[in-house]
Amino acid sequence: MPADRVYNALFLCTGNSARSILGEALLNHVGGDRFRAYSAGSHPKGQVHPMTLEVLAAAGISTEGLRSKAWDEFAGPDAPKMDFVFTVCDQAAGEACPIWPGQPLTAHWGIEDPAAVQGPDFKQRAAFEAALGYMRNRIGAFISLPLDSIDRLTLTGRLRGIGAMQGGTVLAPQVA
Repeated sequence: MPADRVYNALFLCTGNSARSILGEALLNHVGGDRFRAYSAGSHPKGQVHPMTLEVLAAAGISTEGLRSKAWDEFAGPDAPKMDFVFTVCDQAAGEACPIWPGQPLTAHWGIEDPAAVQGPDFKQRAAFEAALGYMRNRIGAFISLPLDSIDRLTLTGRLRGIGAMQGGTVLAPQVA
């Protein structure tokens, strides 16, 4: 992969209201001119979870333009060509995804769903902050990879290794 180009990454989840939005916003924040991130869901909620926006804003990360959207928006011929597709929830990882134009590299970077946490605001906020921290660690490892000098097979292995970092969820074995 050439060093002088912009790499497109798509973060996928089921609802596209929390984890995938965190990934999109964070990679756009720290990726500079080298990366452009997007997010989508298989069954989008239609709105970004308010705590997602609060935690991003508190971390100094722009929330401008963030919206909950369906993944088919990125599967059509006019969609940006993705170089990377990351599933961030176990449910989306197990679903049949669209065929992505350009054969992007894929990896599962599962993180527990902070939107599923019940209880007082401080407990919910802590879950969103933890999810952002785990995503920050994964994206930091990702953007430090030598994308212009690594072969596809090795890169795929490293991307999957990033998904196994602390805070990752474990996919249940698929039953045939």
